[in-house]
Amino acid sequence: MLRRSGLIGTLIGLLAFLLWAPAPASAAAADTTCAVRAPGASAAAERAVAAACAQVAAGVWYTWGGGHGPKPGPTYGQVDPTDPASEHDPERLGFDCSGLVRYAYAEATGSDILNGVASAQYYTHRAAERFTAAQGLAPLVPGDLLVWGTSQKLHHIALYLGAGKMVEARQSGTTLMVSDVRLNGGYHGAVRVDTGPVTGHVFQTWGTGVWTKAEPSTKAARVYAFPGPTTIRVQCQKHAETVTSDGYTNDAWSYLPDYKAWVTNIYIQGPAWLEGVPTCSF
Repeated sequence: MLRRSGLIGTLIGLLAFLLWAPAPASAAAADTTCAVRAPGASAAAERAVAAACAQVAAGVWYTWGGGHGPKPGPTYGQVDPTDPASEHDPERLGFDCSGLVRYAYAEATGSDILNGVASAQYYTHRAAERFTAAQGLAPLVPGDLLVWGTSQKLHHIALYLGAGKMVEARQSGTTLMVSDVRLNGGYHGAVRVDTGPVTGHVFQTWGTGVWTKAEPSTKAARVYAFPGPTTIRVQCQKHAETVTSDGYTNDAWSYLPDYKAWVTNIYIQGPAWLEGVPTCSF
């Protein structure tokens, strides 16, 4: 039997051991390594991740409007009137969320294939595959683009790294970072970029603020508005509601698979009935 003094000594020793023992893994610092973290990505997607991660390693700033100059690359930002933290963005060379994505894929492909804001990048006619929020992260591979917001207004975009991590330009006052993917807070889905030749029937729109619709009708729910002339991929077309706008009348509507929506042919450059595009069977 231990004497009282021996028992006290033993308890003190045990307490000292517990205090000095290494912290469990759950209490360790978050792993912010920026790299491809899972298999399955194309070589181009892996290069895009590497390009974004190089900017993280360099400590590049988030800056509102950054990365949207004539060529891909960091630029000085602007003051976001809705965010007091952006007051120093005009002094900071860096990227906003879509500016980083644009730069990463330009470096990966040698071509400026994702020039535009988050919504334009998500709705790209270069989509190889799309994923809904309900599908979660299971089908994604590194280099896929994650977006937040609604179909009408997508406000944030990031590059997936794999293993539940992403690289992003998040907000003013911070540098580019690796984060856990936020599946709440308005996560909308993801898109996989096809960096090869564009396939399908590709056209240009004209006009500004042209809404796509859930059905081929002006009364249908709005899906997304083209801010300006936009490259689109048309799957098929059909005769539906007659529309008169901007001096033109037409009953032809085109289905856009990248938007899962319809647009009147009035706002697609070309003849009233698009050449080479099949009639929709639905």
